[in-house]
Amino acid sequence: MSKISRFTSKVVQLAKNAVGGRGEVAAPEGGGGFAEYAVVSLHCLRVYLEKSYREALDLLSEMPHILGEIGLEPADLPDHSTLVKWFDRIKTALWRVLLRLSAQLHDPCGHAAIDATFFDRENASKHYCRRTNYRVQTLKATALVDTESHAILDVHCTTEKRHDTQLGWQVARRNAGDLASLAADKGYDWMDLRENLRENGVRPLIKHREFRPIDHAHNARIDGPRYRQRAMCETVFSIFDYWMILDDVIDNTIGDIINIRIQLIDYVIIFGEIAVGGCRFPASSRCNI
Repeated sequence: MSKISRFTSKVVQLAKNAVGGRGEVAAPEGGGGFAEYAVVSLHCLRVYLEKSYREALDLLSEMPHILGEIGLEPADLPDHSTLVKWFDRIKTALWRVLLRLSAQLHDPCGHAAIDATFFDRENASKHYCRRTNYRVQTLKATALVDTESHAILDVHCTTEKRHDTQLGWQVARRNAGDLASLAADKGYDWMDLRENLRENGVRPLIKHREFRPIDHAHNARIDGPRYRQRAMCETVFSIFDYWMILDDVIDNTIGDIINIRIQLIDYVIIFGEIAVGGCRFPASSRCNI
């Protein structure tokens, strides 16, 4: 079995589990639409192939065996514009479930790290911004990463200027039952966060900002190797940057999606390791998931 075949098989399985396995037929029948799992699988394959929507569908039309894994025939493939519109309609809750299911493939160790980064909108079309009343400039993404497998367990995206401590607890609370420890830098130094983590059975590995001698003493007690693994978040963010640059080049070439529509969930690491999930910039000025 080829790599793309193994990848497709795994993606289809995850997509069916994410949508609830309603037994839908992949291709539209009698004027109906495509099954949601089929659309999700096609998007994942597009990223795997590192092609634009138009080019990816053209390649897939020559791969009947791969389409057969999804339940489609070459004649069933939609127009590239249909796939773009479907991507806008898929709810973030579905992507979050898909992310959680894909993370379980890596057997998380229970020790996680959390950090945030910013993605700026670049080379925006002024005409597009005026037409859509588009004012968003920056997206803040907070990622919870398993320190051994590098699998992303959860992602929070916002265009608001919320503090790391508030976002950190929101993300950790959703995953507290699966965590044994949580490592973070001094930006997450908040006693309430530490207490909340301990109450949920999670060991906080968060260093104190050093204003007094006792702060130095607290930091000396932090588990060194575990705490230093928080740098794994930076490794993941470097992957974000790679895929965003690639996506910008593709989208500017074909014009399917203007590159200011930052996509986090859309990115899939090749060879079947689904990496991230999150949200896209909406046409409105706020996004908080």
